[in-house]
Amino acid sequence: MKYDISALGNALVDTQYMISHEFLNEIGLEPDSMTLATPEEHAPIIEKLESMGASSVSDCGGSATNSLVAASYFGSKCHHVCRVADDEDGQKYLDSLQNAGVNHIGFSKEDSNMPTGKCLIFVTPDAKRTMSSMLGVSAYLGSKDIDYDAVVNSKIFYIEGYMVTSNENFNAVTSVLNHLKNKNTLKALSLSDAGIVNGFRDEFKKIESYGIDMIFCNDDEAIAFAGTETFDDAVSFYKEQAYMIAITKGSEGSLIIKNGKEIFSPAESINPVDTNGAGDMFAGSFMYAYLNGFDLASCAEFSNFASSKIVETFGPRLTPDGYREVLNKLKKS
Repeated sequence: MKYDISALGNALVDTQYMISHEFLNEIGLEPDSMTLATPEEHAPIIEKLESMGASSVSDCGGSATNSLVAASYFGSKCHHVCRVADDEDGQKYLDSLQNAGVNHIGFSKEDSNMPTGKCLIFVTPDAKRTMSSMLGVSAYLGSKDIDYDAVVNSKIFYIEGYMVTSNENFNAVTSVLNHLKNKNTLKALSLSDAGIVNGFRDEFKKIESYGIDMIFCNDDEAIAFAGTETFDDAVSFYKEQAYMIAITKGSEGSLIIKNGKEIFSPAESINPVDTNGAGDMFAGSFMYAYLNGFDLASCAEFSNFASSKIVETFGPRLTPDGYREVLNKLKKS
């Protein structure tokens, strides 16, 4: 079967909470960051949240998953390379993918004692999100979890940047990239987190060496990947690169750089509720529009609009009607 987009990323069941900055300080997390945790580290945090009666919403997430779900609802044929355990959360995850029309190979056949991954997402009153992820069985994704035919027969292969944090995940990424040598599949990369970029620079450079066609990131991640001190210097760096880079700049909008040229698209004027999933939505929307022949400026405008709808929503997903509303924006442009 041929696909528009195949992605490789972590499979995490997300539970999102509305909390205060004081709570973040109490549990020792830096605002607007992502940290890895164990089930034992999550347990007392969850207990405290439940005792507080914190508002929450739960769904199947992971950065690449959110992007694929958006693209699939818009009409792209999508395949996800990720790993879930044969447990309640794993079944919930696969059901969520199926409902969104995203194909997947199925349950992991190994590491049966490992649970499906989880992510606690903390949203503060300024709409910023802080994440604590327990990767579970997702950290051990390997070649048996990859449908190479599906990836090779995709127009875009999308790599979630978080995959550099485990040796098994990183090896899975390079394994697919080796299979894509001399193929027509476009290779897209999400940088995911500035701290991850700085901490795993060699891994990102290795991925880049395979010939990346598209990079998606925010301004902090763009600076980190370029290795510059300022955003302006990063822009100058990217003007000299062969790949296209799409940089989200929060309430300012987004900047696309391709072939030495800059395309700026202003943000929608909204009242932010929750920024979690905004970058994922941007990437999924952009890839969908790009594959349907829209120029870069139109792709950026559409993706800004789509992201604004996520920021107005508590949680990283829209309803099916919400995705249809966003798609109508592109059809009218």
